[in-house]
Amino acid sequence: MKSYSLQELAQALGAELKGDPDIRISGMATLRAAGPGAISFLANPAYGKYLKDTKASAVIVSPAAAGDAPTNVLLLDNPYLGYARLSHWFDPAPIAAAGVHPTAVIDSSAKLAKTASIGPHVVIEADVEIGEHVAIGAGSFVGARCRIGDHGILRPRVTLAHDVVIGQRCHILSGAVIGSDGFGFAIEKGVWHRIAQVGGVVLGNDVEIGANTTIDRGAMDSTLIGNGVKIDNLVQIAHNVCIGDHTAMAAKVGVAGSTRIGSHCVFGGASGIAGHLEIADQVQLTGMTMVTGDISEPGVYSSGTSADTNRQWRKNAVRFRQLDALARRIKELEKKSEG
Repeated sequence: MKSYSLQELAQALGAELKGDPDIRISGMATLRAAGPGAISFLANPAYGKYLKDTKASAVIVSPAAAGDAPTNVLLLDNPYLGYARLSHWFDPAPIAAAGVHPTAVIDSSAKLAKTASIGPHVVIEADVEIGEHVAIGAGSFVGARCRIGDHGILRPRVTLAHDVVIGQRCHILSGAVIGSDGFGFAIEKGVWHRIAQVGGVVLGNDVEIGANTTIDRGAMDSTLIGNGVKIDNLVQIAHNVCIGDHTAMAAKVGVAGSTRIGSHCVFGGASGIAGHLEIADQVQLTGMTMVTGDISEPGVYSSGTSADTNRQWRKNAVRFRQLDALARRIKELEKKSEG
């Protein structure tokens, strides 16, 4: 089992240490579950009530909360970031060994770095390029002419259709489909005619794509995902969408085609964005927000209603249908009062 001195961890995080620098840390746990040998953290004040009783050997806290800790502490202004960085020190996920599994099917024209790891039953088509220390999990498919940058990870059963470009240090979780055909059809006399989707998908560096998320290829130009973008599970990104750097999307977000989204945006779960829109930088959508028009200013935007009792919800639903009539009556009353 890996273990580190508290001094080693403090130096790695640039944290101020108060306590025993030689105590050994072998894992991470929540404040309530932690025992001897574990390090925990306090980032959300709602969990502060558990700090004074924790059995952790050390806790990462802000200077303001240090007085309530009954154990050794590492002081950081951003304890959550400290937790994020240390989580990789104790990650039990196996590290893929370099090499190609004998059941993999790889076209002779593909170029693979010697440090790459290709798992069982992986299929790699013609003219693919795979960078250094890339790990491709079992059952994944990499289509023709794809490029995967150094230190990329494809978990088992990821599908990359043809002409997908993946930047460096990207992490794509199981079931994701990158480069599937966009939803493009022309209609004539009630009959839909399929449009070939001839663009690709380009992912920048440090992008993470959640399980069973789909990103469609462009109809003509490529769908573009910027550097540092984080996309959760079960998200749908339609063809020719452009997402700016360091934007994050929670589960079940849907973005319709040709919408352009700025940098440093945060979209809450189940939000929906209509097509052909422009979304500014630093826009935050709360959960289940529906966007049907351009957003040109940074800020927090919401739509929909929070849960209520069924009885109250039914009353409000009736009132909502009456809003137009009420507005007309108010205008008439205003005209009469002015007269």
